[in-house]
Amino acid sequence: MAEQKLPIELYYWPTPNGWKITIMLEELGVPYDIRFVNIGKGEQFEPEFLKIAPNNRMPAIVDPEGPGGEPVSVFESGAILQYLGRKFGRFYPTDERSRIAVEEWLFWQMGGLGPMAGQAHHFRQYAPEEVPYAIDRYTNEVNRLYGVMNTRLGEHEYLAGDYSIADMACIGWVVPFERQGQRIEDFPNLKRWHDAMMAKPSVKKSLEIGKDERARSNIADDKEAQKVLFGQRAR
Repeated sequence: MAEQKLPIELYYWPTPNGWKITIMLEELGVPYDIRFVNIGKGEQFEPEFLKIAPNNRMPAIVDPEGPGGEPVSVFESGAILQYLGRKFGRFYPTDERSRIAVEEWLFWQMGGLGPMAGQAHHFRQYAPEEVPYAIDRYTNEVNRLYGVMNTRLGEHEYLAGDYSIADMACIGWVVPFERQGQRIEDFPNLKRWHDAMMAKPSVKKSLEIGKDERARSNIADDKEAQKVLFGQRAR
């Protein structure tokens, strides 16, 4: 396992994508510094942030001890998890068959669970007017995806077999299941996994990091913040 002397800089806001990285860093036990990026105030568009995260999304990291001992920045939460897993040799196996399983479920989250849960959350919580078709479309798709997880977790303790970055990527998107219109009790294997994940110290701590910052920036009641978040176009 690599030794980390200088703290990794984590550009962060307390969302499911942000939680992925704090969970991983807590599990690794390496030093890191939080740099809050208030997405409701548009801080993700600051030029300095865009240098490391050109998609104006967080999280992103800067590792001062990157490849060859030189600093490296990484954006996209899945890429960050893979980078940290490779660097520190944990939660991302080197055996090819095991790595395939981790990557399958990591990319499944990046391409499916996250976007669909995010849309369900948006149309159920933030849309200025009720759009029944959109609510049904995304709520049903999240239900289908929960079913996929439930089946998988009936056969394995964790998504890729052993505890991995795939679980860290997915748990944050299951935490707000009620706001996505789901009953976790309908998915007993998923509930077992959810409860086990929520009991981990790394997850407990991650869900608390930035909680006060987020409460002070109540996007649900802040129309200007919603314009920043939901009205973005090319700049």
